[in-house]
Amino acid sequence: QVQLVESGGGSVQAGGSLRLSCAASGYTRNPYCMAWFRQAPGKEREGVAVIGGDAKTSYADSVKGRFTISRDSAKNTLYLQMNSLKPGDAAMYYCAADWRLRGCGRRPYEYTYWGQGTQVTVSS
Repeated sequence: QVQLVESGGGSVQAGGSLRLSCAASGYTRNPYCMAWFRQAPGKEREGVAVIGGDAKTSYADSVKGRFTISRDSAKNTLYLQMNSLKPGDAAMYYCAADWRLRGCGRRPYEYTYWGQGTQVTVSS
């Protein structure tokens, strides 16, 4: 059974950094698309960053130049390095994965497997 477990969230001041990790297990073939989403209270879930099996990445405009997504397939781990954090980045962050071979988008319905989330709080 596929499991995704996020870690690394916490509380930081604006301008600070955090590195999120997502440990994946329960499969024999690496997922093709992996992504980070976030959801703040009262808002829709937003695709933050995506990485495909071809290493192509895609970012939401709001995080471009500040966030970096990466994956270590040997360790079955997905990362999100978040720099220059802003109060608007505060949310629950979720890891997502899908095995279908296609372009990797940033819409929630494109992903089959989800983690439970890790909370990020940014104070001004």
